[in-house]
Amino acid sequence: MPLAIPFPPWLKPEVIPGLPIRWYGVMYIAAFGVAFLLYRRQVRERRFPMTDDDLSGMFFYCILCLLLGARIFSTLVYETDDYYRRQPWLIFWPFRDGRFTGLMGMSYHGGAIGGTFGIISYALYKHFDPREIGDMYAGSIPLGYTFGRLGNFINGELYGRVTAGPLGMIFPQAKAYPARESWVQEIAAKAGIPVTGEMVNLPRHPSQLYEALFEGVLAWAITWAIRNRKPYKGFLFGIYFVIYGIMRVFVEYFREPDEHLGYRIEFVKSVLPPAASHPLLSFSTGQLLSFLEIALALVWLIIAARLPDREPIRLYPETPAPGPKEAPGPKGDGGARNARRKLRRKLR
Repeated sequence: MPLAIPFPPWLKPEVIPGLPIRWYGVMYIAAFGVAFLLYRRQVRERRFPMTDDDLSGMFFYCILCLLLGARIFSTLVYETDDYYRRQPWLIFWPFRDGRFTGLMGMSYHGGAIGGTFGIISYALYKHFDPREIGDMYAGSIPLGYTFGRLGNFINGELYGRVTAGPLGMIFPQAKAYPARESWVQEIAAKAGIPVTGEMVNLPRHPSQLYEALFEGVLAWAITWAIRNRKPYKGFLFGIYFVIYGIMRVFVEYFREPDEHLGYRIEFVKSVLPPAASHPLLSFSTGQLLSFLEIALALVWLIIAARLPDREPIRLYPETPAPGPKEAPGPKGDGGARNARRKLRRKLR
């Protein structure tokens, strides 16, 4: 009896077959929606001096920066055929070879760079403390990341290495291997997979679900639990990237590296293909980027602990109502805005 779990045949990338609406895009919308609600809850529970207009504007701008960073970084780091380097105007074109593909290829690390830039620039423009904005960002974004990995699972992409364990799953799009290889016969026998042809599609770790759990749900649960216990401003922002980096390095040992990239550093080489073996001292692109992420986050934690005015504010005072001289005029709410800015400067 086969031990492998078949990939659900009813699960298709398209929401409605024949229409250019894919679950991957829907998952991104769900991710941003969940992150927005979690961020707004933090603003309200702390009485942070940010209006709904400020919050909506910040999310729109930061999401734009995140998507730009994720897409551009992906094409620069993970594409090796110079397709986008020779035709950069196609980076954001959702068609390829006359077929609608959506924007397939988004890098988490690129999105982190773009999102961080968006947070800092928007906070400075609106006279918020970037450390406070970043901490609330760290308490809301991780759970949204879960939906992106669920989108990868629905697409049947970014699957893991072959396994004969009980969590192995047969992905229809996964690369098959020659049945004559001894390691293929061994794993097929352990997993109860009959070898009837020249090529065998072996079960894989559903690493997308591992990442959704560890890098999404678990990372969010930790940051959310300590959001009101941070020792200084900027701590939550830094510790989230440390947690994510550790989770990513761990889960990458179950995930097959990109076939055209393989392992970037191999202190211990294996005679087996990357799909079958991941030596402890061989590192993929995702792991190397995560090591760099952890190092930068630790440096930030050290710096943030020594910055002036670093004590966290658990609960902000009520924003004072505008007085007679600050009442909004016929052209807008400039008086109220000035009052909020004065309060922010005082609190910082």
